Amino acid sequence: MPSMRAIVYRVAAAGPDDVSGVETLLQNGLDPKSVVAVLGKTEGNGCVNDFTRGFATRSFEALFARYGVSSASIVMSGGTEGALSPHWTIFARSQVAEDAGRALAIGTARTADLPVEQLGRVGQVAMVAAGVRKAMADAGIDDPGDLHFVQIKCPLITLARANEAAARGETPITRDTLKSMGYSRGASALGAAVAIGELDLQDIADADICNRFELYSDRTSVSSGVELRDHEIIVLGMSSRWSGPLSIDHAVMADAIDTQAVRATLSRLPAGSITAVLAKAEADTAGMIRGKRHTMLDDSDISSTRHARAFVGGVLAGVFGMTDIYVSGGAEHQGPSGGGPVSIIVQRDG
Repeated sequence: MPSMRAIVYRVAAAGPDDVSGVETLLQNGLDPKSVVAVLGKTEGNGCVNDFTRGFATRSFEALFARYGVSSASIVMSGGTEGALSPHWTIFARSQVAEDAGRALAIGTARTADLPVEQLGRVGQVAMVAAGVRKAMADAGIDDPGDLHFVQIKCPLITLARANEAAARGETPITRDTLKSMGYSRGASALGAAVAIGELDLQDIADADICNRFELYSDRTSVSSGVELRDHEIIVLGMSSRWSGPLSIDHAVMADAIDTQAVRATLSRLPAGSITAVLAKAEADTAGMIRGKRHTMLDDSDISSTRHARAFVGGVLAGVFGMTDIYVSGGAEHQGPSGGGPVSIIVQRDG
C-alpha cells in the first residue's frame, strides 16, 4: 500500500538571500512541489526591525515561483548570535510505493488574518488551536502524544496596525511593538497547548497571557514577525501512515543548561545521523540559573532573547557537535521558565 514519506535537508546560507543551496537540491532532483515547509535562521537581530526575515522569505518566494510553487510554508527566525550558523531546513513530503511503518510525519496549515485587537488575547489562542488541529490532520497525526514539534510564525503589532485598530474603535493589547511580539508568541503557544490537550481553552483568560508562565506547551516553538498578519503552522511527529528512515522525539529542558534531558531523548531515538535540532531559548525570569545570578535581563544594550539564543545555542552545539541548530528566542509559554523544548530528528542507520 502507498504511504507518505518525509525528506529533510539542512542547507547552509551565506546570507539572508542565499537560496543557492536549495536551488541546487531542486536542480538535482528534489521535486519543488514536494517542499511543504522551510525553516530558516537568519542573521538579523530577531526583533521588530529584523528585515532579514522578510528578505529571506521574499528570496524563497522568488525561487519557488520560478518552479511554479506557491504553497510552501516559509518561516524565518531571526538571530544567529554567538556561533549559531545561518541555515535553512527544508521539509518535503511525497507519496511512495512503500508499506507504511512508523516514521516522521509533516503537516502544515495557515489561519485567517488575525484582527489586531485579538493579538495577545484568547481570540488568538482559539484561532491558533484550530490551526494546529488542522495541521495535525494534514500530517495524519491522530494522537497528540505522537506530536513532537509545533512551529508557529505569528504576527506582531506595528504602530500602523495599532492605528488601524483604533480607527475601528478597537484597543490593541499594547502599542509597544516589541512587547507585542511576546504577547503574540505567548498566545500562539497557548493555542498549541489547547490543540494538543495540554490545556483547556476555558481555563485561559486574557490576563493569563504573558503572566501565568506555569501554563505552557512542552513541544511548541513560536516566532513573531512583521512580514505576516496570519499564522503559519508546521507540525512534526510520528505516524503509522508514513514510511522512511526519519524519526523525531522531543525533550523539555528544565533550564538553559539541562543537557541531561536532551541526552535522554537522544538515547530514545534510533541510532543514526542527526538531521535537525529545533529548540527554544529564554532567559529565566527569576534572573537565576541553578542558584547563580545571570545578567541577561539587566542588559539595556542587548535584548535578553539574543543572549539566550547564543547561550542555549552554545550548550546544544556542545551536545551535538554542530552549529547549524535552529534556536529560536522568546519562549513565552513555550516550556518552563528559563528552559524550553528541544526536538531532534534522526535518520536511522541502515
